[in-house]
Amino acid sequence: MPQGHGVPLPFDRPQQFVERIVHHVEKAIVGKRESIETAVIAFLCGGHLLLEDVPGVGKTMLVRALAKTVGASFKRIQCTPDLLPSDVTGVSIYNQKTGLFEFRPGPVMANVLLADEMNRASPKTQSALLEAMEERQVTVDGETYRLPEPFMLLATQNPVEHEGTFPLPEAQLDRFLLKIRLGYPEEKHEVEMLGRMQEHSPLDDVKTVLLREEWARLQLEARLIHMDDTLKQYIVRLTSATRAHPDIALGASPRASLALMRTAQAKAFCSGRTYVVPDDIKSMAVPTMAHRLVLQPEARYTGKSAETIVKQLLTAIPVPAAQAAVGGSLL
Repeated sequence: MPQGHGVPLPFDRPQQFVERIVHHVEKAIVGKRESIETAVIAFLCGGHLLLEDVPGVGKTMLVRALAKTVGASFKRIQCTPDLLPSDVTGVSIYNQKTGLFEFRPGPVMANVLLADEMNRASPKTQSALLEAMEERQVTVDGETYRLPEPFMLLATQNPVEHEGTFPLPEAQLDRFLLKIRLGYPEEKHEVEMLGRMQEHSPLDDVKTVLLREEWARLQLEARLIHMDDTLKQYIVRLTSATRAHPDIALGASPRASLALMRTAQAKAFCSGRTYVVPDDIKSMAVPTMAHRLVLQPEARYTGKSAETIVKQLLTAIPVPAAQAAVGGSLL
């Protein structure tokens, strides 16, 4: 077991747990291992995951498969323009027999919530999830109700230029730990997908490989991963650079710095290390930061993207020589 500045991991081989989850999800999603591994990192961090892509590439299949690998309560919301906030959070109903109002919980009262096509819901309904995403609670008719632990929102959305979509506000995008895209599969993978789905749904082959208690424990262990102070400074330099960039109207928030630290810790944890290296940060920077940035109109008109700008900053900002006690060597 690797040793570093961090506390020794009770999970001697955490990457085996991760590999089991990825293996089962790959039964439903073919040829998208990198996206699956990134989604698993969101699981380890206890953060929320947003999948944006064109219809039909497997967004919903991926989140359903991920949810199925964890033995926890699961609910789904199919977002439509007429979906009401109470359809998500729940509602208080008057009981004529007792003369009291009784709370009827909505689907948000689950460990894993799938909000399918989230940006088809109205802004009012989208905002109903803000409190749940950040504070792990909902307020209905003046009463506050705690959500079950752990809680994670898996949301899918179509590109904002598609018909019938409402763009998610910046405050809500900032609450998503990671945003990933699947893209179209390669031809060989699409042929393999047709073969798998010819007779039955591949979701039937996905099994639960992690109990809710194990999931919570993995999340705790991922937070124990050591990160050198020089790497924390590196993260802050990255986020600060987005705030001063001429092509960016709204840069990354301090929440983005925290998110990048957490995802880098989880990346190291998946590799079986008790310490973070610069490559962990660099590999997680785009899915963690890009969706939080708002470009200047001129930058959008010239075809620039937030992902490209983050990659440019990773190239421009020097990587520190972080120290980690691994057999007395320097990284």
